[in-house]
Amino acid sequence: MKRLVSVSWAIVLYGLCWIGSANAVEFAVVGARAVGMGGAGVAVTSDAYATYWNPAGLAMTKTIDIRVGVSAQAIDRLGIKDTIDDVKDFNTSDISQANINKANEIANRINRAGASLSAIGAAGVYIKGYYGDHAFGFNVSDVATAGMFVSRPVTVTSGGGTVSLNGQMALNGLEARQAVVSYAYAFMDRLFSLGVSAKLIQGAAYTGTATIQGGNDVSLSDNLGKAKTSTAFGIDVGAMFRPSSWLRAGIVAKDINQPKFDTPAGGEFKLNPQVRAGVALNPWDTLTLTADVDVTKNETLVPNIKSQVISVGAEQTILSELLSLRIGAFKNTADANSYITPTAGFGVRVFALRVDLGDGYDFRERGALASGTVAMTF
Repeated sequence: MKRLVSVSWAIVLYGLCWIGSANAVEFAVVGARAVGMGGAGVAVTSDAYATYWNPAGLAMTKTIDIRVGVSAQAIDRLGIKDTIDDVKDFNTSDISQANINKANEIANRINRAGASLSAIGAAGVYIKGYYGDHAFGFNVSDVATAGMFVSRPVTVTSGGGTVSLNGQMALNGLEARQAVVSYAYAFMDRLFSLGVSAKLIQGAAYTGTATIQGGNDVSLSDNLGKAKTSTAFGIDVGAMFRPSSWLRAGIVAKDINQPKFDTPAGGEFKLNPQVRAGVALNPWDTLTLTADVDVTKNETLVPNIKSQVISVGAEQTILSELLSLRIGAFKNTADANSYITPTAGFGVRVFALRVDLGDGYDFRERGALASGTVAMTF
């Protein structure tokens, strides 16, 4: 037993050795419970979603769990969505000085460093089972990430009775279609557990450009073309420690083997390891307080934008989990233009059936996060 523990911890520590900058995408927030609690899930997830969040969590409860859910997040940095709308509505036939000044103001806004859009989505079916202290999980899911940014700065020209705005935007996208098998084992009456997930991933990579032209919509969807698909394997490892009934800590290292996917332009998107740690407190049986932090500072699909998120959240259950109320918040500490995003959510449980909803909204930049889950737990 001691030898098994030593080997398992060595695997986890191997994943942690990759701390540093990475060419990974953002850590997607999967599941309505995690969304409602600010995107924290590493230390509290012990249901079927643990196949994504932290495979070690599978062994912390003896339940059979089936979950179907969808999550989506949009990040608007520096109000670029409104600026793109202003480009579309711009009157190119007005050659007044006021309109020329307006054109320059639009160009200055869209050319600001960091002005960009990101989108993150996930959907899938997640299943969990157990046998004694052994736990097993499986999911078939799709995790997609995209980034839209200015690739050629917008310029303003006037003459011939028109005022022109011209530039270019680019988009990078990666859709990871994956089948995941997870295993976890709990030691010493669930004092701690270790888990591993093996992932077969079909990556669909997209790249595209779109012209920015005053008076016209900026549409990338018409210029994406066909995705470049390739297949790779991914490995996640995790650990969870519960020294008392009211305290739990967890850590996960995702994609420790650095899966790579070909892009249409002949390059590659490489998923270097992401490491996230979490802690959860239960001041009393019905209240959970939790927090996650990205240990790694990850590159994103938007050049020069990094992601290193801190998440905090709370959950209060009522009448033996008939109703669960959640609040939270998160912030990307690696992005100077990021603001604190509050979240909230709730869950309703009737016998084995559970329905959960969660959402978040950045009131300054109007980024949004939403998720819904339907589950059966036995």
